[in-house]
Amino acid sequence: MKNYSVMYSNTYTTPNDARGFFSSRFPSLFFYPSMAKTAFFANREAKQGKSSDQAWVNASLRVIKALERVGVSLSFKNLSAFTELDSPCVFIGNHMSTLETFVLPAIIQPHKPVTFVVKSSLLNYPFFGNLMASREPIAVNRTNPREDLKKVLSEGCEKLAQGKSIIVFPQSTRSTNFDRTKFNSIGVKLAKKAGVPIVPLALKTDSWGHSKLGKEFGPIDTSKKVHFAFHPPITAESNGKEAHTSVCNFIETSLNKWEK
Repeated sequence: MKNYSVMYSNTYTTPNDARGFFSSRFPSLFFYPSMAKTAFFANREAKQGKSSDQAWVNASLRVIKALERVGVSLSFKNLSAFTELDSPCVFIGNHMSTLETFVLPAIIQPHKPVTFVVKSSLLNYPFFGNLMASREPIAVNRTNPREDLKKVLSEGCEKLAQGKSIIVFPQSTRSTNFDRTKFNSIGVKLAKKAGVPIVPLALKTDSWGHSKLGKEFGPIDTSKKVHFAFHPPITAESNGKEAHTSVCNFIETSLNKWEK
């Protein structure tokens, strides 16, 4: 497996020679079989109890390589926001597509043990449910916000105390539009209770589109560049409103810049 420079540097941009001649002409046709193969074998290993942190990272790197091969350009910026942290943290970001779930492990896990807050239904998905379950995520139902908050605070504080960082997408569903009124403060509450820093995460991943068949298998649009940007750590103080506002402002500013 190729060692991608993104794992070791502060920034990463897809090299110009990553695009395949034939695969880039039919991106969805070439990408999904490759992604499905990666997910299938990683999921099977997890089901057999053979999954590991390195296997998770390798599967994520294969998805990145498959995206680049079909012509998707990726940009990761300011990884030092968390690589230079000497403590676990709570990553709080917007949620736009399936892409970030597959790609973030390769960015973060080599530097910090990490897991997600996810919908419990994802643990039953045929392609990656077992793999996701093997990462010991915090699974919520998203039907009772109060119960979800209790579970995130309880399990999240326990994992953070053990040195494992948490990725939180506070939106109720994936969306290409960022609406701060639908961006709850559950991640800020977790960071404040656990006494750990927040690393805001802004992302633009709409090159992996949605379809009528489901949000996991939409068309791959290579004209849309993928962006991930991390903000320097911030601390949730008082009631956490200032930190929450800072996260929202960073996401909005980043998205506006990338749309130009």
